[in-house]
This record gives sequence, C-alpha cells and structure tokens, in this order.
Amino acid sequence: MVDEHRVVPGSPAPAEVWMLVRQRPAVLRRSTEELAAALADAHGPRFAVWHTDELLFGVRGGRLTLRTLGGTDLPAPKVVCVRQVAGPMRDDREVTLLRHLDRMGSTLVNRVEAQLKSRNKIWQLQELALAGLPVPDTLTYATAPLEGVVRSPDLGTPCVVKSVSGAKGERVFLAPDPHLLREVAGSLTQDVPFLFQEHVAHSHGRTLRVVVVDGEPVDAVEHTSRNGTLAANIAQGGSATRCGGRHPQAEELAVRAARVLGLDIAGVDLLFTSGNTYTICEVNAVPGWRPEMTGIIPAITACVARRLATHDSVTRRQP
Repeated sequence: MVDEHRVVPGSPAPAEVWMLVRQRPAVLRRSTEELAAALADAHGPRFAVWHTDELLFGVRGGRLTLRTLGGTDLPAPKVVCVRQVAGPMRDDREVTLLRHLDRMGSTLVNRVEAQLKSRNKIWQLQELALAGLPVPDTLTYATAPLEGVVRSPDLGTPCVVKSVSGAKGERVFLAPDPHLLREVAGSLTQDVPFLFQEHVAHSHGRTLRVVVVDGEPVDAVEHTSRNGTLAANIAQGGSATRCGGRHPQAEELAVRAARVLGLDIAGVDLLFTSGNTYTICEVNAVPGWRPEMTGIIPAITACVARRLATHDSVTRRQP
C-alpha cells in the first residue's frame, strides 16, 4: 500500500488531494492501491489516504470542523477521490462524512448525490428508466414481508434475485420457479430488501463491464461465469476478457448511464439482449478493473487533476 501522508504539527503543507477508503481492517482492492500509488506520484506530499474510521468531524463555534482521532485539526482537502463501495454506505455514517466534506468545500469524485443514486440498485433503475435507458423489468418492496412478496401474482419467474445493496455478485441467485422462491424466502436475510429482476436469458452467465471516466469509455471487459452459473463476477470464479472498442453501442450506452447518475467514474455492467443490443444491469460508483486495463488509472489521475485545477480556478475568482 502506498505510504499514507499525515498532517503533523509543523508539517509544511496539508494534503490537497485525498483518497477516502473504508474503515480498517478492510483489505483494499488491488486497483485502489495502484490508483493511490499513481496519485501519490502525481501529487507527492499533497496527497493522503484516509480511512473513514480515522476522522472526527462536527461543528465548533459555528464553523464546520474536521480532525484526526489524535486531535489534529485538518483543513478540508480540495479534492477527494472516494473509493468506498457505495452499496454498504449508511446515511448516518459514511454518507454523513461525505456530506460534511462537501459542505466544507471539497470536490468529491464521485459527488455525494451520485454516490447516493448509485448505492441502491433500485434508485439506479429509477433514474435510468426515467431517462429512457434500457433496464430489465424489476420488482421490489418497502416494508412488505418477503414471504408475502414472493407469493405476489406480479412476480414472474424465472427471475434474478439480488440484494438492493449487494456487491461482487454476492447475494444473487436465479429463481427458476415460484416454488423455489417460497421455499427459500424464510432463509434470506432481510436487513435490506431484495429485488426480483427479469432474467435476460441471452446473457446468462455473461456480462459486459465498461469503465467510464469523465464521460469517456476508457476500457471494457467481458465476464463469463464458471460452469454455466448465473453470476459472472471474478469474485465468484468467473473469467474476464478485455474487449475495449469491440462493443461501441454498449460503450455509448454506458456513457449515457454514467451521465444520468452524475458519475465522474463508473463501472457500468451491461447484459446482452442480442448480438448487438444491451440492457443495463447495474452501475458501480467504485469500479474495479483488471491489471491489463492500463488506461484506467491515467484517466482517473487526469480526472482528479482537472477537478483540482477547477477548484483552484474557482477559489482565485472568489473575492
């Protein structure tokens, strides 16, 4: 992991660019570590990595404050590259910290509003559908008991069942018929709702991820599941083949999806509805990428540099 610069009494300059990651002892993704190293190379001692459990924030004397656990005051960074998985974020924890940094004047990549839209798969679908983008038919619920939901006549099968805030292909399975749904309903954890989504048979065990940075499709990878299973995620044993530029219509759709959700950086997962048509499975605000996708880190580093330049330009114009 890249050395984490810290503000200490007498240090020459506080960090202007942060990477904000999950609380310890969460293991950081390889892609996150490599991006942190690239940002450290670009910004030197003016870059720092902070974990969410290292910071205190609040209000004192009518001013917003930010401090370390050890009591050192921190000025708000100019730019924060957010590398927390959006799904598990909680309103009263990580989201509140992001909101505090935003209100202190930091530029977040991705912005708070975009993070909020992205962390819940139903919230994503609401925005994408309203924008006229193709998404699978989906059903979910608020406080209805799951045992009642799976007996609804509106729930068709086969369908894909997934948590509204899951990641890495976890808590996802294919329900081939209503009998299976009724049998397993009592065994599913209900800390968050599930969604029931149309099974796109043409794309079974196969997805396309397009990484978009600042409105440009930087690279793409096709994921294929192991042994014909539904989930094609690498974390679930799937394989990956780089395919940037081979699916231009999919890349155009991914750019539109990222724009609708307001994401500077996005991993857009698409399903194949035919040989050259696609529907949006989900959008990730903190995407990972394969080592061979070498253009992504320079693209994100350039995105952060542009946000820093814009922040400085706005600051100079202020009276």
